[in-house]
Amino acid sequence: MTTTTSDLISGHDLRGADYCRARSDAADAWLLELFATAVGDDARKVALVAVGGYGRGVLWPQSDLDLVLFHNRRRDIAAIAERLWYPIWDRNLKLGHAVLTSKEAAQVASAELERATAFSAMRLIAGDPQVLHDVESAVVKTRSKRASSHLRELARMVDDRHVEAGDVAFLLEPDIKEGRGGLRDLDSLRWAETMHPGFAADLLDGLDDAAELLGRARVELHRSTGRTSNRLTLDEQDVVARALGIDSGQQLMKDISQVARRVAWNSDEAWRRWRRAERDRAAPRRDRDQLVTDDIQIRQGALALTITANPAQRPELLLELAVHAATRSLPIDRSTLRRLALERPSLDDAWDERTRQLLAELFLAGPVALSVVEDLDHFDLMTLILPEWEAVRSLPQRNVLHTFTVDRHLCETAVKAAALADRVHRPDLLVIGSLLHDIGKGFPGDHTETGMEAIHRIAGRMKYSDADTAVLVDLCRHHLLLSDVAVRRNLSDEGTIRSVAAAVDSPEFLHLLAAMSEADSIATGPAVWGSWKKGLLAELVYRTEALLNDGTLGDDPPEFPSAEILDLMGRHRRHIEVSGSRITVVERNQPGVFAAIAGVLVMQGLDVIEAASATAGDMSANTFMVTTGGDHHIDWEPVTPLLERALDGRLALSARVARRAEQLQKYQRRLSATPPVTSVTLDNHLSSVATVVDVHAPDSVGLLYRVTRAFADLRLDIGKATVQTLGPQAVDSFYLTDAEGRKLDGPMLKELRLAILHAVEVDQ
Repeated sequence: MTTTTSDLISGHDLRGADYCRARSDAADAWLLELFATAVGDDARKVALVAVGGYGRGVLWPQSDLDLVLFHNRRRDIAAIAERLWYPIWDRNLKLGHAVLTSKEAAQVASAELERATAFSAMRLIAGDPQVLHDVESAVVKTRSKRASSHLRELARMVDDRHVEAGDVAFLLEPDIKEGRGGLRDLDSLRWAETMHPGFAADLLDGLDDAAELLGRARVELHRSTGRTSNRLTLDEQDVVARALGIDSGQQLMKDISQVARRVAWNSDEAWRRWRRAERDRAAPRRDRDQLVTDDIQIRQGALALTITANPAQRPELLLELAVHAATRSLPIDRSTLRRLALERPSLDDAWDERTRQLLAELFLAGPVALSVVEDLDHFDLMTLILPEWEAVRSLPQRNVLHTFTVDRHLCETAVKAAALADRVHRPDLLVIGSLLHDIGKGFPGDHTETGMEAIHRIAGRMKYSDADTAVLVDLCRHHLLLSDVAVRRNLSDEGTIRSVAAAVDSPEFLHLLAAMSEADSIATGPAVWGSWKKGLLAELVYRTEALLNDGTLGDDPPEFPSAEILDLMGRHRRHIEVSGSRITVVERNQPGVFAAIAGVLVMQGLDVIEAASATAGDMSANTFMVTTGGDHHIDWEPVTPLLERALDGRLALSARVARRAEQLQKYQRRLSATPPVTSVTLDNHLSSVATVVDVHAPDSVGLLYRVTRAFADLRLDIGKATVQTLGPQAVDSFYLTDAEGRKLDGPMLKELRLAILHAVEVDQ
């Protein structure tokens, strides 16, 4: 039986480029047979040619067969094409095809960049070599005429692709083909080199190992999923790692991050160099060199050290270069970076107030600092500034909450904090504290504790004062405090505000911590920052500052129920009201009302993020803020009739919630490399009026319904509820009282713990 391209998909003894070449060879052999059948004895004036990646002899597991049937005015070409294409389609193979003369090939290559790049790699599979020679000659002539315009178009496409796909090196689930630093960047450099010889030959040299790892990962991704997707998801990372003989998905992603950073840097450098040459051709300049300081100059559009500069004697030149690059939005000359990498000037004895300020100024310059840091890190210069950087460099954070690797997250946080610098009295401590707040993730143990130890060591090396060192350490110590309290605690409760005030101690530190908390949340990802959290954080800071300044708690936040809701409760009848993302239900006070509302919301695919409940006489009021998991409009129309039925006891709610959970189970994807934890914390001290219950559990459909149904079974009242989903981890907080409005006693706490754990474990 003839071997086809699909037969090689199960050939697990082959990896990466070997697999792609073997698949290409198998396709060639089969197509050669097809061509002989389709053409017969007369193969003159016709050629079957592989183009694009297949033209280079690379055929990925899920790639198209990109073929062109070139001919020199054969009258039977349509019949030949049919006899070729239909057997390929009959095998359910994906085919990219065209039938062209040499003149037509030159025309489409001139008009379409996609064709021009595909025709940059053409390989004869079968037929008349002279036909391919004629096509190549015609395309080369066109290519030389359109090279400049095609390069400009390709540059725009590269930029657009980077914006759309993001960075391979830093993202949790990168697109290893289309992302910045991925395989498509390597292809683009090769295409540009073909169109403009000398464009990137030196920068492509040395990237073979990067291409090999990315290629091997792509092959295994396609083989394991059977799909064309190039996004390396959490679900697939460990699978691909095992197939490649790599210890873990964590190590695979770190390896990919490191090679993708090299590809991205070399790609950026090639396009930056080309754009500079384009500008110089358009507007030639004389005397390009400009002295910035005695040791730093602008040379051909980049910052460079002068010949007389001596980094060994003045190691702070590294930071001076970085700051000038950031504030002037200029690259650092590659030869200067290479020189610094060879000389490796030690900053250990160079730290003083000015040097520390230079480091702060780098990040206070804003987003441009990110590219400067990447330039430094490409030559291993960030470790001269911060030796601990090696521990977090390219370190994946394998949880959907986190957009970036640890090192990129730290830089993003510092840059986001710089935008908030006008809120604080010490912008320098704000950005340095932000840069270091998660440095402990590079070391074994609790990242806050190890981070505090590392920051104390770093601050000592940088010769910070004892007072400033204490601030930096405390920023790490409390970096989760405000975010945690804002979304999980009752901000009307005096005990909550007093506990935060005791931790932060001063308004100045409070504002530093608040700005860093906001920057940290934004830099983490969209799942942990939004208008809801922003408002809660602002309220917490306002009330805490009032307590620190004059001993008051400031104006109370709006209470639930409002006067309007109390009036509705006084009418003793059901009332359902929706507004934006909030639903409020006034109903007769009876066990299970809160759980019933939660269950209906689950049935309709709405996620609860905050809820509050109150009673007055024989009436209750419950309000829920919900989200669809995105910024979509919430359709309340089908919710109200279901809610009416649930409150009337005419809906098999438990069964419906369980059915929805079962339906959605098939669509669940992995959200973290680390399994979620289960814990229940019961506290009678955090609040003066209620027992505070924190439930950490694996997130599942209907979890809130099951837990609050357990509260109803024990006849407990919910005063406030906050519901968070942090990737796979549900983190829910409740303020509970018994039927008489009191905190829960010892026996009830024991029963409550048992009931919650049972509710959590039902779906596991």
